[in-house]
Amino acid sequence: MASAYSSLKSNTRNPGLDTCMTDRPLRFCMITTFYPPYNFGGDGIFVQRLANELGRRGHTVDVIHCIDAYRLSGRSPAGVYDDHPNVTVHGLKSPFGMVSPLATHQTGLPLFKSSKILKILNKGFDVINYYNISLVGGPRVLQYGHAIKLYTILEYWLVCPTNVLFKYNREPCTKPSCFTCSLAYKRPPQLWRYSGLMQSAVKHVDAFIAPSRFGKEVHRIMGLNVPTVEIPYFVPFESPAPVEDAGYGSKPPYFLFVGRLEKLKGLQTLMPVFRQRPNIRLLVAGTGLYEPKLRQLAQGVNVEFLGRKTAPELSGLYRHATAVIVPSICYDNSPLVTYEAFREKTPVIARDLGGMGEPVRESGGGFVYKTDAELLAAMDRLLADQDLRRNLGEKAHATFLQKWTPDAHLKSYFGLIEEIAAERAQRSAASTTATCPEKNN
Repeated sequence: MASAYSSLKSNTRNPGLDTCMTDRPLRFCMITTFYPPYNFGGDGIFVQRLANELGRRGHTVDVIHCIDAYRLSGRSPAGVYDDHPNVTVHGLKSPFGMVSPLATHQTGLPLFKSSKILKILNKGFDVINYYNISLVGGPRVLQYGHAIKLYTILEYWLVCPTNVLFKYNREPCTKPSCFTCSLAYKRPPQLWRYSGLMQSAVKHVDAFIAPSRFGKEVHRIMGLNVPTVEIPYFVPFESPAPVEDAGYGSKPPYFLFVGRLEKLKGLQTLMPVFRQRPNIRLLVAGTGLYEPKLRQLAQGVNVEFLGRKTAPELSGLYRHATAVIVPSICYDNSPLVTYEAFREKTPVIARDLGGMGEPVRESGGGFVYKTDAELLAAMDRLLADQDLRRNLGEKAHATFLQKWTPDAHLKSYFGLIEEIAAERAQRSAASTTATCPEKNN
């Protein structure tokens, strides 16, 4: 990792920063638009898991997120804050309500939330970690605060106004047409993207973290030339105690889909496949705006929509599934459901697109597919051979224990922080020597 960061030129300073940071509790601040229960998918869940894992290990974490942005959807949060005592959550609300995130969307500036964010950051932190900042602060918020600054790339907002690189809500984006694509999503174009605001703002970040090789590479191809390291996601080491009252394990075999019910998640592509296998069940855990259309497409298919499920309920569903299918038709970066399935020793069948196939290939814990025929072949093999299903699940679980646990993630995460701290200390010493040569005598 040292070679990847030897040329970092940080624009932030923390005079009290030392190079043995993991020997003491650290002060973290996480800035993200969405955070549970004010969130929609896996991005917010990952931020919460990391914040609470750091809290359990004795560090303090402040989380800044935007309640006004969530309310743009018209939805009510599902649940309440449920965080470790070391985690303090600042759910920002402006007197201007939903106008605040809309103003940030259009200007790229924190505007109505600027003073609140600065007040929190003035508490002083060792590390500021940014995530999706699209509606909580825009690029300008990257300049706020004095600490080691990291940006974890959970989606594609840095290079895509719609965050998802799914052009015209129809297909993966290979040739950007951002102005007209924004209109297709019924969003006003962001004129600030045609200025130098983003290019200037990212210079204030010490390092970017991508959860997949694809995520790292696609940002480079799209023109984001910044120091980036790959650190995979993690899911909690221990499974939640499974809720199995529904008795799914005692019924005929089933395949499982877990995720938001949106067009880009690709569940609709499974309906023709399962129509060819009327005796095979498909269970669907999740909700979303595309659900009415999906239910219509599912007529005559052996599919059951289960709605939103708790973590213990999902644990039982994962455990008894023949396999989890990840059929997204967008560039899914690295879906958390894959790692959750692997934790339960359940194979995954993932579309060969974006970063979805990476953990499957790396672990040997399932299959990747490009065509419906390849998906059907994988399903048939798993149904016909229980030993194959068990062996793939064991491989997936073994790699999970090695690479996708909290310990594995935090080892790389703190290694990166230590390296940036050491790089800063080295530059500071060199600067002192250059300005005060008499100290060498």
